[in-house]
Amino acid sequence: MRTVREVAALREAVAALRADGAPVGLVPTMGALHAGHLALMAAARAGGAKVVASIFVNPKQFGPSEDLARYPRREIADARMLAEAGCDLLWAPSVEAMYPDGFATTVGVAGIADTLDGAARPGHFDGVATVVLKLLNQVRPDRALFGEKDWQQLQVVRRMAVDLDLGIEIACVPTQREDDGLALSSRNIYLTAEERTYAVALPRALGVAARRIARGDEPADVLAEAHETLVGAGFQVDYVALVNAETLASPPEPGRPRRLLAAARLGSTRLIDNIGIQ
Repeated sequence: MRTVREVAALREAVAALRADGAPVGLVPTMGALHAGHLALMAAARAGGAKVVASIFVNPKQFGPSEDLARYPRREIADARMLAEAGCDLLWAPSVEAMYPDGFATTVGVAGIADTLDGAARPGHFDGVATVVLKLLNQVRPDRALFGEKDWQQLQVVRRMAVDLDLGIEIACVPTQREDDGLALSSRNIYLTAEERTYAVALPRALGVAARRIARGDEPADVLAEAHETLVGAGFQVDYVALVNAETLASPPEPGRPRRLLAAARLGSTRLIDNIGIQ
């Protein structure tokens, strides 16, 4: 696996990967890799594709009081994991390479990026959309892989790709979970041992709520009870919401696919999760 850090070298390396006619898949990451990222890698390699993975901790998607400084960085270990997973090329730019002096462009996706995490973390999705568009333009893959755990991010990226006629497939992989149901996340390492025992209340509360809504219980009552359950487990809840799975409109229109999303803090750690309503 080759590692490149400059755009010119990246484009040269991607052209070499395409020389035999194979498609190219992109797996964007911020590092601190886990089994969820490896599932993205496996999906990206389907059909004999060449795989480019990126590691870039994007400062533009962190708010002033968020965890940019302490976000886990372990490029050597991550690179080893990627190589073992069959990655062909690692794109690991510096902040200066990604945002050189004079950089003045921000990409925004109106509406879908303004609610839920967009409301709780102002400017977050502008940073996500900006860096993802740059990555897609730099690599020009045939498809890019994202996890369903960051459901709102996935829909923001899909909307952007359609609106800007990128011609790149935005594919997704189901949320990967620990044995007890907690969604895998690079931020799980922030949890203390005690907090980790309580964290499982988040996926469990969503699972109970999803089953109740699916059988016809009143959504407002179900959401209120899920909120109370999380508070009782020690969470500070940002939101528990039932939305249109594609547009994130709430309440979701009758007959359209629905998704239950939640974000809550346990100690200093902010966790997100979501589940589809059957």
